Amino acid sequence: MTNAATGVLVLGTQWGDEGKGKFVDLLTEQASLVVRFQGGHNAGHTLIIGDEKTVLHLVPSGILHDHVTCAIGHGVVLAPDAFFKEVDELVERGVQLENRLVVSGGCPLIMPYHIALDQTRERAAGKSAIGTTGRGIGPAYEDKVARRALRVHELFDLTTEQLKEKLQTIVDHHNTAFAQHGEELIDVNLMVEFAQAYAVRLKPYVKDVPALIESYRSKGMSVLFEGAQGTLLDVDQGTYPFVTSSNTVSGAACTGSGVGPSAITYVLGVAKAYTTRVGSGPFPTELFDEVGKELGEKGHEFGATTGRQRRCGWLDAVALKRACLINGVTGICLTKLDVMDDLAEVKICTHYELDGERIDAPPMGAVGLEACIPVYETLPGWQARTAGVTELSNLPAAAKAYVDRIEEVVGVPVHIISTGPERNEGIVLVSPFS
Repeated sequence: MTNAATGVLVLGTQWGDEGKGKFVDLLTEQASLVVRFQGGHNAGHTLIIGDEKTVLHLVPSGILHDHVTCAIGHGVVLAPDAFFKEVDELVERGVQLENRLVVSGGCPLIMPYHIALDQTRERAAGKSAIGTTGRGIGPAYEDKVARRALRVHELFDLTTEQLKEKLQTIVDHHNTAFAQHGEELIDVNLMVEFAQAYAVRLKPYVKDVPALIESYRSKGMSVLFEGAQGTLLDVDQGTYPFVTSSNTVSGAACTGSGVGPSAITYVLGVAKAYTTRVGSGPFPTELFDEVGKELGEKGHEFGATTGRQRRCGWLDAVALKRACLINGVTGICLTKLDVMDDLAEVKICTHYELDGERIDAPPMGAVGLEACIPVYETLPGWQARTAGVTELSNLPAAAKAYVDRIEEVVGVPVHIISTGPERNEGIVLVSPFS
């Protein structure tokens, strides 16, 4: 294998929604293959190119570049109906997908019973609900771990009798829960019909993704790995139990796509210049005042997938530092700096206070973090326009000082600064593919 192949991983370092899609799209210009490796259609990447806005949930963000092949790795749980909806919308817009969009046969399928179960559990939990998107992601991962998932390749490998037998076992298991909650039971014959209909449309997209990645790397071609959600939602490393159902950290790129660690040569950790969170769970730096409202309004803080309003707060550098450590982040991409342009002062949470003691690392899980009090460092705001700035020398001095201080506290350099939603609105200090 040639050493010329470059593997760049783009992932979120907060609670998701950091603006990863724009930079996957931007960096795709230098890649030949883009691989999505975890999550499901609970993730949303928004791309704004000129006057055209595109929101993708399953299809990798690089699909808008004609020269790029896009792959969905086996670490993704695939909702066929959601996948086909995106495919149809892209084709309608004139995007050529033939031989450019690939799905791993190892992807577990999200079936209608997963969605029903997800929504039933959230309703039953009431005030204790996790705040899932209700799209069946968690139950699909549960079936995967329990070794009862129906995977894409089985749609073609199993006879009709074998498929019905497998689905009968799964349906019997889940119908027990539906019966307990007084919900309608799942009809196995209907599930067989769904699965067989999915098979017809999915088959042209199915390929061996690990072999595909290897074929690109062996030719010295660059690969971009695209993460969904964010580090603080990782099922192991995040604010458990208020997390997603997959591993969102850098190691998941290997397991979810089928490559070794040496295939990843650069990790770009995307972080907002402030912090947001969707759904339930602890959020030490959350703001309930006019500043928090202003960040939400100017930052258009509504989820691309659910439309839910995001909670907003000051930059949590304690959590960001831990995220950079966990992921082995090479460089930070700092987004939405322009949203803070009008603030008279800005704050960075540099430490937490817990039980009267100052700590510089987040406690494990939600309970400890809920008890943490943020310790802030206040810096002067720049109250000048950064929107659209493309040269570091044109940033206001106070904005540059803010970026510098983030680097100092976190201990990782900022390599890219985003100053707006458009492709060309940003400052690239170090290119991940250089």
